[in-house]
Amino acid sequence: MERIKPLARSTARPGADGSLGGFGGFFDLAGAGYRDPLLVLATDGVGTKLRVANAVGRHDTIGVDLVAMCVNDLVVQGAEPLAFLDYFATGKLDIETAAAVVEGIARGCRAAGCALVGGETAEMPGMYAVGDYDLAGFAVGAVERGRQLTASTVRAGDVVIGIASDGIHSNGYSLVRRVVEDAGLDYGSEVDLPGSGKVNLGEALLAPTRIYVSSCIAAIAAGGVKALAHITGGGLVDNPPRVLPDDLGIVFDLSAWELPPIFRWLSRTGSIPRAEMLRTFNCGIGMIAVTSPDDAERIERVFADSGERTFRIGTVAPPAEGEPRIAFERPDAWLGV
Repeated sequence: MERIKPLARSTARPGADGSLGGFGGFFDLAGAGYRDPLLVLATDGVGTKLRVANAVGRHDTIGVDLVAMCVNDLVVQGAEPLAFLDYFATGKLDIETAAAVVEGIARGCRAAGCALVGGETAEMPGMYAVGDYDLAGFAVGAVERGRQLTASTVRAGDVVIGIASDGIHSNGYSLVRRVVEDAGLDYGSEVDLPGSGKVNLGEALLAPTRIYVSSCIAAIAAGGVKALAHITGGGLVDNPPRVLPDDLGIVFDLSAWELPPIFRWLSRTGSIPRAEMLRTFNCGIGMIAVTSPDDAERIERVFADSGERTFRIGTVAPPAEGEPRIAFERPDAWLGV
């Protein structure tokens, strides 16, 4: 507790002081400037990426992943993340490991503008092997009533803007680990990523999930964003339909962006088919925004001003009868995948 109290205080924001030690964390919505807010809540973990962190012996980035997986799910509703809580469970507490994890959580909270208001550290001997731990995160956000993002304004012909990811993020690591094992590699191996040169495999795989909160809030505030989708498990196949009307889909143009080197390496090393890549990984697109053609260029500028790389990657369209809602054009753009 003494190690992590300063970390929590570093995340203080209007509405929360970021202190720890009570039985629950308070948040003052009026103090944060809200008049008639809807609360939005999200919870997530980081999956078997924890196995990679343990194997590499690096624990200071996995907390960023934990925050990102939760707050990115809030902002796509139009909500501002306000408060975060974490759950850290292990067989026997290693203070240095736990402190490193919470350092990452605090860094993620600062990036997302939310306060770390509480959490739980559980020691459960016999439940976890020596050195193992598990994480869960819980985020609370708010949006003024009537300003939440829904699928109601999305129309055929709307433009789909892809916002670049920082790597694999936090999904698909069971498949990643299998590829590494089947290739006879370990996480300390140097591997040659196509078009990128030699890198340490473990470091490449631990690149933390990008936090899109500030850029998405700026784009929403600029007006014209109809929908946002966080590209997590299920990839570009299963996530976009969650923010579309039932009668509409998206046609993605695979020539609109380059498949990043880490994904090329995974596909080639593991002989993973293109369809499986698109359903399992973000493939370089961590977030999508849907906007009208008239607003697309302006929204792209807002994202660029917020430090994001964007690509115009698709169009909203009704699917042909009997066809899937998500389709992909120009598959040969990703040669060898």
